[in-house]
Amino acid sequence: MELATKEKKVFTPKPKWLRVKLPTGKKYTDLRSLVDKYQLNTICTSGSCPNMGECWTEGTATFMILGNICTRSCGFCGVKTGRPDTLDWDEPEKVARSIKLMNIKHAVITSVDRDDLKDMGSILWAETVSAIRRMNPNTTLETLIPDFQGNKTNIDRILKVSPEVISHNMETVKRLTREVRIQAKYERSLEVLNYLKKQGAPRTKSGIMLGLGETEDEVIKTLRDLSNVNLDIVTIGQYLQPSKNHLPVKEFISPEQFKKYEAIGLELGFRHVESGALVRSSYKAQKHLT
Repeated sequence: MELATKEKKVFTPKPKWLRVKLPTGKKYTDLRSLVDKYQLNTICTSGSCPNMGECWTEGTATFMILGNICTRSCGFCGVKTGRPDTLDWDEPEKVARSIKLMNIKHAVITSVDRDDLKDMGSILWAETVSAIRRMNPNTTLETLIPDFQGNKTNIDRILKVSPEVISHNMETVKRLTREVRIQAKYERSLEVLNYLKKQGAPRTKSGIMLGLGETEDEVIKTLRDLSNVNLDIVTIGQYLQPSKNHLPVKEFISPEQFKKYEAIGLELGFRHVESGALVRSSYKAQKHLT
């Protein structure tokens, strides 16, 4: 009688450059207790961001609005997909109050996609920026917006409230867009960024993730495409799989390769290039005001 042998699972450890120290310091621990006490909804905590300690210490935090259920089902993203709840019209005041409580100098606001709404959430977006301005007149803002399906009326609402930085992420190269972002279109995202700049946005920004199977040539082509729409700031980071149900990591990009992309980006004329394994779209966000 043969004994069944269990196949051993091979565990591939993350490269050492992806390991981070746990956040420490008085400012971080004070903020962390505030967030827990008032149940403040930062994507820094819900997304377990590796840079949380560093950003909070510098007075930067990211807040997600329009609820926490998205109408899109991107293969890289840890946010829940489904039928979202009705909008909470108190949310602008809640976010503004959180920023005041946390004494945030530079806030990044992002949101789920709300393709279920006629205005795609753009009215509440504008209300949120206005509420933050009223309660925190010295806080600067970056708005990391969805594509609003390219609808210019919705994009104009963001432009009208004049955030210092308007960001929209490409996320990946053209060939992988359908697989990675499903309901999004590469050209549409480029057009949104182009429109923002043409309408006078002072700083435009976008981010891409690497390790999904893209080639070096494809990354450089995406950087060129972003340069052609006069983008100011680009962030390049390592994709990490949120769960086994998400797209797998095809490759861990080396620090040397990230440095190479940074050099190429600066050569292409971007004002700021953040390129590294742990870079996320709001990393060093306050620096991007200059």
